[in-house]
Amino acid sequence: MSTFATVVDGVITNQTNPSEKVTASAAEKNNLDKDAFLQLLVAQMKYQDPLEPTSNTEYISQLATFSELEEMQNVSSSMEKSRASALVGQYVFMNVTDSQGVTTYPEGVVDYVVYQGGKTFLSIGEKLYNIDDLDTVADPEYLLAVRLGESFTAELNKLPKPELLTKDDLDDVKKLMDVYNNMTSYQQSYISKDSMALYKKYVEQYEAMNPKDEEGEE
Repeated sequence: MSTFATVVDGVITNQTNPSEKVTASAAEKNNLDKDAFLQLLVAQMKYQDPLEPTSNTEYISQLATFSELEEMQNVSSSMEKSRASALVGQYVFMNVTDSQGVTTYPEGVVDYVVYQGGKTFLSIGEKLYNIDDLDTVADPEYLLAVRLGESFTAELNKLPKPELLTKDDLDDVKKLMDVYNNMTSYQQSYISKDSMALYKKYVEQYEAMNPKDEEGEE
């Protein structure tokens, strides 16, 4: 098996297996910053083959390419921070898979944003979550309307069938009517057609069992 050797002043300083060299290079490349790149570039210029020297144009091209890449990374980082800051106060849903492969779906209002180790974290319910695990951002008004609709339907389904209502059930029907009347038209629109049809039957039955007197009192 062939190996790679580094020669300094005629002395072999190290030998590495090709696969090990590739792995090490990949790891180092992930952490390469501008200073490290410039050091490598200077070393390349210093130890270049005098018989086949690299042109200045090529060096400048390499530096320009790295600078462009660095600038793109800076822009990307800036955009992520701006995006994260805009999430403060928003209701979000996360999709988090832990090291054991277990997936959970935390949700809540983003209290603040933290930047640690080059990564962005959202604080939700006093816990930090990586922004990469963000799944959905919900409009608070929409979320409230959906949940009110779900709650309304759940309470509706707890009642006996309209034709089986007794006077003992009238208070529960009245409470449901009050909830509906206090909802905005936007919130009411998130109640399904089937639930609305059933609700109207309860209202009709309630009015039939609880007629108003001449003075308009129940």
